[in-house]
Amino acid sequence: MSSLPTPSKELGQHFLVDENILRVIGRLADLDANDVVLEIGPGQGVLTAFLAERAGLVHAVELDRRLEPHLTERFGTDDKVRLQFADALRLDPAVLDPLPSKLVANLPYNIATPIVVESLERLPSVTFWCVMVQREVADRFFARPGTKSYGGVSVLIQLAAERTGTHPVSREVFRPRPNVDSALIAFRRLDA
Repeated sequence: MSSLPTPSKELGQHFLVDENILRVIGRLADLDANDVVLEIGPGQGVLTAFLAERAGLVHAVELDRRLEPHLTERFGTDDKVRLQFADALRLDPAVLDPLPSKLVANLPYNIATPIVVESLERLPSVTFWCVMVQREVADRFFARPGTKSYGGVSVLIQLAAERTGTHPVSREVFRPRPNVDSALIAFRRLDA
């Protein structure tokens, strides 16, 4: 295997290293062979490999070109994984063929909110999300009116989706260990 670069603080990288959390993701994401999954920020590919074993296809979008040799070596011949080295916030959804039905990812913390909010509009094919985000971001997504966490993001997400599950995540499942708490949050599009 190719040597892995040091995670980039600027890109908000915290690589998933504890495979025990994958079972929780699998349960919350309710994966099956008909799913076309979009994964943003595959990092070392731990979640990518798990998704490819359970879904029909995984579109893995990675911004960090330093990870390209490792990911290409690991998944380059896997017909269930399609690697895209691009900025997920600028990615033309037309390159995702077939279109994804689920977004399942350990999202880079610094782009988690814009990725989720923009995917609601730009990816109408996505009907289900299971994302790892900072705990405060997960709380904000489905905050109730009148609470400290409630705001514009809460309104946008709740107009389009309903929460189906959540799970707190230990800092120990990542390298480097983040300075914030994380959570998995799953939700589905209301009109799906």
